[in-house]
Amino acid sequence: MAFWLIRSRIVVLQSLKQKHAFWAAATPLRSSSSTVPFLCNSSSSSPNVFWVNGRFKSTLAMNQLDSLPFSDSDDEQALDFPGGKVTYTSEMTFIPESVEKRVPCYRVLNDNGDILIGSNLHQMSKEVARKIYNNMVTLQVMDTIFYEAQRQGRLSFYVTSSGEEAINIASAAALTPDDVILAQYREPGVLLWRGFTLQEFTDQLYGNKGDYGKGRQMAIHYGSKKLNYVTISSPLATQLPQAVGIAYSLKMDKKDACAVAYTGDGATSEGDFHAGLNFAAVLEAPVVFICRNNGWAISTNVSEQFRSDGIVVKGQAYGIRSIRVDGNDALAVYNVISTAREMAITEQRPILVEALTYRVGHHSTSDDSTKYRPLEEIEYWKTTRNPVNRFRNWIVRNGWWSDKEETELRSSIKKQVMHTIQVGEKTEKPPVADLFSDVYDVTPSNLREQEKQLRQDMIKYPQDYPSDVPL
Repeated sequence: MAFWLIRSRIVVLQSLKQKHAFWAAATPLRSSSSTVPFLCNSSSSSPNVFWVNGRFKSTLAMNQLDSLPFSDSDDEQALDFPGGKVTYTSEMTFIPESVEKRVPCYRVLNDNGDILIGSNLHQMSKEVARKIYNNMVTLQVMDTIFYEAQRQGRLSFYVTSSGEEAINIASAAALTPDDVILAQYREPGVLLWRGFTLQEFTDQLYGNKGDYGKGRQMAIHYGSKKLNYVTISSPLATQLPQAVGIAYSLKMDKKDACAVAYTGDGATSEGDFHAGLNFAAVLEAPVVFICRNNGWAISTNVSEQFRSDGIVVKGQAYGIRSIRVDGNDALAVYNVISTAREMAITEQRPILVEALTYRVGHHSTSDDSTKYRPLEEIEYWKTTRNPVNRFRNWIVRNGWWSDKEETELRSSIKKQVMHTIQVGEKTEKPPVADLFSDVYDVTPSNLREQEKQLRQDMIKYPQDYPSDVPL
């Protein structure tokens, strides 16, 4: 049908004016807005540049009747197609499935915490650097204690962020409180940076009365309306299309803010990932997609997840400016997210960031990753590529941190977390009535009947129900 319409259009136009050509000469595609290169190579003399055009202006053949002479050469003709002109070629060429060289990874600090010569970076103040490190250590200690508490049977479930502390904290530091966060389940550091207390984390894990979800969410599925952190949902990638909708509302309201969606490499195999990226590109929504490519989607290695050069190249396919960054380099992450946020808001466009990192811990407390990956690999990333140690080396060289402060900080955080566990265990659970509230304005009859039956069963069979849940 499309071909028939195009052919019919040509015939009609030719009958109107036979002496002139109806095809424009081949010219480069031009964007309706200016293009800005997003560099992702800190070492090469010829850094890769990702040019992402906005909407292409379609031109009408009728307006070009008098502009150009006719040519029989396909190479000098172009199809005036919806979205912009597409040039013809007489050569049959397939786009290759991959390029010879992988997209380079931007970083600022080497593995020892030294700044690379010629690095292009935002200046970071002593205050911000110290807070970033403080939060990275807090997240590290918090993860260790909560993981051990689960192993002791005191918590039902837990997921650590071990090895990914830089992505958590440095990205959060580059954003503002007005930016709306839609995380997966490995970004508690973003909440920590925004002011979520250790007791608030603990209350959610225990599902007690202090939990904002009233005990109805799985452990580690945090959320905070006050901190613009949308409650986490377990299904992968569902938050990406939602983030685009939120970003579009911020755009309509002319807010100086963006939406930020975090996800992992495994989620890129979900349909919502692709729908979300295409949705964002078409709506030109101010959203930053941050993908933690940590090499493993539970037990599925990235080599079995996709054949593309990671995630960064997927953005270009949808018309989204993209960059790859060393996710274990806190300075590099901070620089990239700061720039990406500015682009997203000032240019009203989506940005995709692929952060290369490694999941040092198990996928969750329900997983034993030693069954599918070698211990040597884990140990290498835990020691040589450790993001916390790398950033610590940098601030120590700047004279902003000392061994004494390190010891005092870790001791203090450990005591605080242990105290929150003691409080969380003693805090009363939400009442049974909360299982049926917050959905309907007036509870329907079927739910009232269920609540009645549940109360009767809890009284009749107390041994089958938790004793600390008040009726």
